[in-house]
Amino acid sequence: MRAAREVFSELGYDAATFQAIAIRADLTRPAINHYFASKRVLWSEVVEQVNATVLTEGVARAREQSTLVDRLTAFLSVATQADSEDRSAAAFLVTSVLESQRHPELGNDEHDSMKNSRAFVSWAVNDAIARGELSSDTDVDHLVEMLVAVVWGMGFYAGFVGDRSDLSAVVHKLELLLANKLWNVAD
Repeated sequence: MRAAREVFSELGYDAATFQAIAIRADLTRPAINHYFASKRVLWSEVVEQVNATVLTEGVARAREQSTLVDRLTAFLSVATQADSEDRSAAAFLVTSVLESQRHPELGNDEHDSMKNSRAFVSWAVNDAIARGELSSDTDVDHLVEMLVAVVWGMGFYAGFVGDRSDLSAVVHKLELLLANKLWNVAD
């Protein structure tokens, strides 16, 4: 599964082949075909696995927190640190969103990473309003979209750009920024 995540992330759905995945996994192509009848079946399995290990765990950890900033930070910490040995989980999540735009037939409502992360952020924002943490006149739709963009931008950074050793510090800086602890604005 890790080899499939890596190959799909590096090459995209169209260019990824069972042969490339087999070579990466140090298996034969027929061995992969034995377990997965098609590339689409393998893709779906990887999407389901990554969503279960990253998004589901991220949301569960976030729900243990009591503030919007702490919830977003907990979610991001899980999402960006999902696989400390490599970037393939974060990279695959980003790739899966892009590929679902190119190939709508690859989409799966139950395991739609964008839809599920947007639902989580929407819940967190609405709960923050209900608890008085955010103003009741908050433009929820635009705030949710901005936070979704930040979350997915962090996923892109974790999967393709940033150094693994820097991720915790970057997430922490975002937490400080969201908590209004980095600004030094004169009155």
